[in-house]
Amino acid sequence: MIAAARAQSTTASPFQPSLTDPRNAQRFGPPDAAVPWKIVPPPSPGKTGFNSTGKIATSAKKKVTKRPGDPRPVPPPPPPLPAAPQVASGHGSAPPIKVRATYADVYKPLDAPVRRPAPLLTDPYEQLGVRVFNFIVKPSVDIVRGYDTNPGHVPGGPGSGFTAIEPTVKILSDWSRHEYGLDLRGSYSDYDKQSSLNRPLFEAKSHSRIDVSRETIINTESRYFLSTDYPGSPNLPVGFAKLPIFESFGSAASLTQRFNRLEVMAKASTERTRYQDTPLVDGTNSSNKDRDFNQYGGAVRVSYETLPGVKPFVEVAGDVRKHDLQFDRDGLQRDSQGLTPRIGTTFDLARRLTGEVSVGYLVRKFEDPTLVDLKGIVGDASVIWKATGLTTATLTATSRAEETVVAGVSGVLRRDVGVQIDHALRRWLIWTGRAGYGTDDYVGDPCACNGFIERKDKRVSLGSAITYKLNRDVWLKGEYIFDHRDSNVEGGSYTAHVFLVGLKLQR
Repeated sequence: MIAAARAQSTTASPFQPSLTDPRNAQRFGPPDAAVPWKIVPPPSPGKTGFNSTGKIATSAKKKVTKRPGDPRPVPPPPPPLPAAPQVASGHGSAPPIKVRATYADVYKPLDAPVRRPAPLLTDPYEQLGVRVFNFIVKPSVDIVRGYDTNPGHVPGGPGSGFTAIEPTVKILSDWSRHEYGLDLRGSYSDYDKQSSLNRPLFEAKSHSRIDVSRETIINTESRYFLSTDYPGSPNLPVGFAKLPIFESFGSAASLTQRFNRLEVMAKASTERTRYQDTPLVDGTNSSNKDRDFNQYGGAVRVSYETLPGVKPFVEVAGDVRKHDLQFDRDGLQRDSQGLTPRIGTTFDLARRLTGEVSVGYLVRKFEDPTLVDLKGIVGDASVIWKATGLTTATLTATSRAEETVVAGVSGVLRRDVGVQIDHALRRWLIWTGRAGYGTDDYVGDPCACNGFIERKDKRVSLGSAITYKLNRDVWLKGEYIFDHRDSNVEGGSYTAHVFLVGLKLQR
């Protein structure tokens, strides 16, 4: 029997799209007037329609509706974009195509977060310190164990192991104006077999900057330094039991005034140096009163900024040294006056190459007519070159005139130059290489003393170190140092090898 044919159902088939099907988003017509800023994206061929499961596949954005209680104002409806230009073809001009603007094109919520620039990358192992009121305090301590093949710096000297402890505290103000800083550093080296070479060291340096105005700045400095004569010094008496301790302390103040690109700086300083007596192996002491002196100095510098960050300068510095005793152990008057004119420049090139270099000529005249003038070319430099984000090179150079009590010698002109390279093999693994060269000229008059030989020393130092940063607070370090001095006098040359391992704790 043939069944009667039934009429088709009015219910939409799940396989047939319908404009009234709630499962199918509206794709044609103007936006809903009830929600004027609702987005109805244009169709995207190949990304809309039905898939094999019967669900709608579409990449259209969700409708944006106003939620109840939303405080944001309702923006006006987005204006239509201008019609696209007509394209010429062989069969005439194509009709213009109008494209409706999307919500994101014409409206941005008023409470949208402001995009901030990403912070600069910092060293993840950098010492952070502790905040105390308006100051940042950075304490640390190094515990070092080492072996020196020649700690006495004498030809063929015996070796000895040693332990050194080096605490350090750095304090820096965190003010919106002015600045104050204090650096404290100490150490004590204890030798296993040669207790006569045990050396204490303590240094305290403070600096301040007072911003009187944008063009006027006052800087002050204070310094205290305690140490001993270095092993192998010709100033040490024969048969000493311990290295003599000396201390040097003083202060300085400078005024800097800017006149547009012209800058003028005037500086005044005072310093005191005194020595303790040298203990001898026979139980007596050798006096060092003739080595105590005061120094008063001043300097004037004029600089001009020729290029952004580059300031060539001319400087004239002078000082006067007055000893506590008029005559030293050899009956010589060692009071003196020194003058050092120099030229140089400071520079800061995009913070990749910064520092200062200068060259000048030093002249020091003594009260005693038998002491010849101490004079010669001097150079100073402090340059930091950040070659890459992982490599930094540092150049230093110093020149100074030192006092001495060697018979027939006016003074010692010391010149040193050094290069250090720090390279991060990893952010937590730093290799350091050092190289240094220096000369010591003992200036004297060969005619003033029979058999006198003007001593000249040449010093070479090489080193390599590796630092492993476990975290911000704990570092491990290993280092090797080669130290050599070549002298033209008998007993003045030596060679030493130093091996070090250490632990650094910081906060």
